[in-house]
Amino acid sequence: MLGPFVNSAALMTGAIAGGLLGCLMPRRVKEALPLTCGVIALAIGALLVNKVHTLPAVALAMIGGALIGELLWLERGLELAIHWVQKRFERANPVDRNNPRAEGFIVKFVTISVLFCASGMGIFGSTHEGMTGEPNILLAKSVLDFFTAMIFATELGFSVALIALPQIAIQSTLYFGAHLLMPLTTPEMLADFSACGGIIMLATGLRICGIKIFPIVNMLPALLLVMPISATWAHFFG
Repeated sequence: MLGPFVNSAALMTGAIAGGLLGCLMPRRVKEALPLTCGVIALAIGALLVNKVHTLPAVALAMIGGALIGELLWLERGLELAIHWVQKRFERANPVDRNNPRAEGFIVKFVTISVLFCASGMGIFGSTHEGMTGEPNILLAKSVLDFFTAMIFATELGFSVALIALPQIAIQSTLYFGAHLLMPLTTPEMLADFSACGGIIMLATGLRICGIKIFPIVNMLPALLLVMPISATWAHFFG
């Protein structure tokens, strides 16, 4: 379980570094680094898509997963959950309710908590390592999270480091859950799972770069569908 530990350590280290740097980091650096992270996500996605074994199965899984996500309003539900947590923070700190600076801190902190803990890259990377033993996705995410946490911590301080705790809890749960499924999979199913995750990674990279705001959360059900569809396709079509 190398990936979750390295990812959380990178987040914590980046947050501490950002907290120490404070306002010393130029704005142009804060704006340029996320674009570079987006390009890296695109490159990772392209490499994973190249592993595809049964393209029709992956396409069906992506369409079916996106359809389920849209019908269940998964991304909208996540937004509502973020809003609910923000309100809970406000109720817990009534003194700061009318303080715009405090309110902005709460909104940003909750939002980046979701970014680090429930991103498509993190969910796919944890599941991928659990089934294949390859931590490469989470190791790449660790590099991105280090600099992202550093940027946010220059504004929000050392509190960003606390996000590492729920992050490792979520990723560890996904890792062990996926590890239990390993005996039921085949190399072909794993290849299609990687390709499906690669498509989501491509969408994530485009979103980070601000090119197109894809509903990434609505695409995540495809990761649950791709291996059963891949196995069914192989059974009937070889």
